[in-house]
Amino acid sequence: MTAYQRLMVTIAVMATTVMQVLDTTIVNVALPHMQGQLAATPDQITWVLTSYLVASAIFMPLTGFFSDRLGQRRYLLISIFGFVVFSAACGLSQSLDQIVLFRLLQGLFGAALVPLSQAIMVGVYPLNERGRAMAIWGIGVMIGPILGPTLGGYLTEVLSWRWTFFINLPVGILSFLLAMKAVPDTPKRSRDMDWWGLLYLSLAIAATQYLLDRGNAYGWLGSSRIQVAMTLVIAGLLAFLAHNFSRRGSRLFDLRIFLDRNFTIASLLLAVFGLGMYGSMVMQPLLLEELLHYPTLTTGLIMAPRGIISAISMIVVGRLITRISGRVLITVGVVLSALGTWAMGSYDLHIDPWAAVWPVLIQGAGLGMIYVPLSTIAFSTLPKETAAEAAGLFSLMRTIGSSIGISLVTTVFIRHSQMAWNLLGGHISAYNPATRAYVAPLRVMPQSPLGVNLLTETLARHAQMVAFDAAFVFITASFTLMLPLVLFLSRGRVDLGSGPQVVAD
Repeated sequence: MTAYQRLMVTIAVMATTVMQVLDTTIVNVALPHMQGQLAATPDQITWVLTSYLVASAIFMPLTGFFSDRLGQRRYLLISIFGFVVFSAACGLSQSLDQIVLFRLLQGLFGAALVPLSQAIMVGVYPLNERGRAMAIWGIGVMIGPILGPTLGGYLTEVLSWRWTFFINLPVGILSFLLAMKAVPDTPKRSRDMDWWGLLYLSLAIAATQYLLDRGNAYGWLGSSRIQVAMTLVIAGLLAFLAHNFSRRGSRLFDLRIFLDRNFTIASLLLAVFGLGMYGSMVMQPLLLEELLHYPTLTTGLIMAPRGIISAISMIVVGRLITRISGRVLITVGVVLSALGTWAMGSYDLHIDPWAAVWPVLIQGAGLGMIYVPLSTIAFSTLPKETAAEAAGLFSLMRTIGSSIGISLVTTVFIRHSQMAWNLLGGHISAYNPATRAYVAPLRVMPQSPLGVNLLTETLARHAQMVAFDAAFVFITASFTLMLPLVLFLSRGRVDLGSGPQVVAD
């Protein structure tokens, strides 16, 4: 394949990747507007997110199966077409039932877009250029969720929440035409669908998503609903494993992929990476908009440098990965990500925009340094014919990690907010001279209605600030936990030879 053909393939799959990954976060800021127009409760409107995530997570591991049955090019075209059609249907929805159904179908077709794009990039680039290819592809994966809230907020404010879906149409059509012309196809292979395996895996994934989505609201294992969900998760996983190892015919996917040390460790690292990255992306907009009352666009501008510096970092790492050990690059990235997040843990109620931006820059540089070598090492020792199946599982680990991360970080925030409220509130009393001095400039008494409201609002703001800092410290700890896992990756640079291998320990 010529350099020009690779360039066209890269543009096609990059557009596909950005479109799908952007859609995971662009809708979030539009939920309040959807809630009003679709007459939904706050609890019901989250189904718009959950339905997409569940469908996407269930069908992501099937990427290898459908790639074998249909060929990568045809499956990619079908996925893009379905994703675009149901994006338009979501934008035209007139009721909650309609948009939940269409989001479910959108997630079904969109599930394969990211892993297929990664598998195609792995297939068309030779091994000595794969680091650079993963850097280019990784820019879309990283920038999409980072810029999603900014773009979603702008479209919702200027046009309508419906445009968070309509924006997929021009990108999707361009991607479809480019993919139809440039993306090479792969040979078809006959495979039977493992329906029982799909059922067990779907049960485990759906129950996991429900547990993570509703666990905090219901009090985790103190709720009988969450206990049932946990039971279904365990039962589904055990049934899937037992079925997979006992089945002699075609399997949903080959678990022997996880016998590859690099792939397994990289997948675990990616899950923890998703926890830290998405946890930060949830907490920071809440801090800036809800607590500090920054406008949506200002919040987006503060967060945007993370995406820009991540892209630059990826490009640099893509050039260094054949010269410097992947473990060294990942370690430096983890340290930078942890340092940036730790600096966020020192935010207070009086920070200026620059104080909010510089930790983001450090974290963004670290995130970019992690993703490229991690993706490259994960596939460096796998045969090319397993690329599509492995990419589906790799993306699934990122999805699960991000879901777990958002749930855990939210729980840490709520628990620490409650603890800080009780701790700080214990010092507020109408008979405390400091309390009386605080409200004295307003010429009110602490026990008066105005004084009570003022003290309650002040207490809530400080308790939330303490909770935000605790959440960022928790995320810092999650990044730090990646360091021991990095040691289990193969040492050395990616081999420039023809074989799919890295320099062994």
